[in-house]
Amino acid sequence: MAGIGFELNRLASKDDIQGIVGAFLHSAFATAGPWLFTVIALAIITYLYGGESGNIELLTFRGIIVYNFSFSLVMSAPIFLIMTRYLADQIHVKDVTSAPSVMLESMILTFGLQLPVAVFFYAFYFELPIELRLIGFANMFLIAATWLLAVFMTALKDYTAVTWAYVVGLAIGVVFAYFFDNYGALGMLLGFSIGLAIIVFWLAARIFAEYPYRLTKKFAMKPYFKRYWELAFAGFFYNAAIWVDKWIMWFAPEATLLPSNIRFYPEYDSAMFLATMTLVPSFALFVFNVETQFFHHYRRFYTNILEHASLKRIRHFHFKINESIYEGARNLIFMQGIVCLLTILLAPQILEAINTFFTQLGIFRLGTLGAFFHALLLFETIILQYFDCRKSIMWTYAYFFLSNTFFTIFVMVAYGFEFYGYGYFLSAMSSFVLGAYILFRHVRILPYHAFITNNNSVKLKTATTATERHHEVWV
Repeated sequence: MAGIGFELNRLASKDDIQGIVGAFLHSAFATAGPWLFTVIALAIITYLYGGESGNIELLTFRGIIVYNFSFSLVMSAPIFLIMTRYLADQIHVKDVTSAPSVMLESMILTFGLQLPVAVFFYAFYFELPIELRLIGFANMFLIAATWLLAVFMTALKDYTAVTWAYVVGLAIGVVFAYFFDNYGALGMLLGFSIGLAIIVFWLAARIFAEYPYRLTKKFAMKPYFKRYWELAFAGFFYNAAIWVDKWIMWFAPEATLLPSNIRFYPEYDSAMFLATMTLVPSFALFVFNVETQFFHHYRRFYTNILEHASLKRIRHFHFKINESIYEGARNLIFMQGIVCLLTILLAPQILEAINTFFTQLGIFRLGTLGAFFHALLLFETIILQYFDCRKSIMWTYAYFFLSNTFFTIFVMVAYGFEFYGYGYFLSAMSSFVLGAYILFRHVRILPYHAFITNNNSVKLKTATTATERHHEVWV
C-alpha cells in the first residue's frame, strides 16, 4: 500500500483542508473500494426501492449480493494475497514487466476457484428464475474481479483514477437499478452489476496503461504458492473470520428464509456491515500517514544493515522503528477511538436516519466496538508482514476465525438475542491482544531477527549442518 500512500501523503501535506480531505477520500477508495461501493449502493437502492422489510424482491436482491460478496471474498483472498506479495517483490526490484500477465493469471485462478461455488448456488441451490440466476452468476465474478484489481490500485500513483472509477460506477449502478426497478430483483441486480462492470473495466484499463508490457505465457506466480503458502492460508482465515459469524447467524431463529432458498439475517448483516464501515477512516489514515512513516524508518534500518553500518547506528534506527510503531498505534487508537465513541453515542440517530429498526441497536454498537479492535489487529498484522512473519500472521488469523466461530456459537446463539454481536467483538478483542503480543515480542529483538532468524545465509548454514548430521547418523 505504500506506493499510493506516498502520493497521498504529498497531497495531505498541502497547507489546506482540501488536501487532507482529498487524501482521506482517495485513500478510502484505494483501500476499501469494493466495500464502499457495495454498502453505499445497497443503502441507496434499498432507500429508493422503499426499504420495506417484507419486500421479497428487495430481500432477494440483498440476499444475492450478500452471498456473492462473502463467498467471492473468501475464495479469492488466497490468490490476491499471493499476488500482493509477488507485486511487492517486483516493485522492489524495479521489474514490473510481468504485472499485466500476473493480473490475468490471478483472475483466471480466482474464477476457477469461484466456479464450483457459483455453480452450486445458481445451478442447484437457489430456486430463482433463469435470468436472475445468470445475472447473479455473473455478478459473483464481477465482485471477485474487484477484489483482485484493488490490489493493483494500491501500487498505482494515479489515485484520482481509482476514486473516479468507483464514483462513476456507483452513480451509474444506482441509476440503472432505479431505472429497472419495475423488474424487481432482476432490475436491481442488473443495475448493480452494470456499475460493477464499469469499475472493473475502468480499473483494468488503468492498470494496462500503468504497466504497458507484453503479455507472456509464463506463470510467474507459480513458485510463490509453494514459497509463501502461509499467506494463502492467512488470506483465507482472515476473510472467513470476517464472515463466519454472519454465516452462523443465517441459521438463527430470527433469520430469514426466502422462497428462493436464500437464507440470511438482514438485520444482523446490515448492523454489522454498517459497523464495519467505521474501519474506513482508519484504513485511510494508515495508508497515507502511518504506513508511509513506518516504511521510511523500516527501509533505513535494513539499508544500514546491508551497508554494514555500526551497531550504534543500527540500534538508532531500531529505536526509530519502535517509535514509529508506537506513534502509529497511538494515532490509530485515537482516530478509531473517536469514530467508535461517536458512532456508539449517535447510534440511535444513525439508525433512525437510515430508516433501520432499533432492534439492531445493540448489534450495531457491539459491532462498532469489535471494529475498533479489528482496526488495531490489521495494523499489527500489516506491520508483521513487513518483517516477513508469515506463520505468525497465519496463526493469528486462524485464531481470529476459530474464536469468532466459537464465540458466535457458544455465546451468541446459545444465550439468545441479547448477546447478538458479542461473537465478533470478543473475537476481535482477543485477536488484537494476541497480535500485540506477537508484534512487540518480535520488534523488541528485531536486530537479532535481522541477523539470525531472517538471515538466509544462517538458515542455509543451519540446514546444511542438519543435513550433514542426518547423514552421519545413517552412515
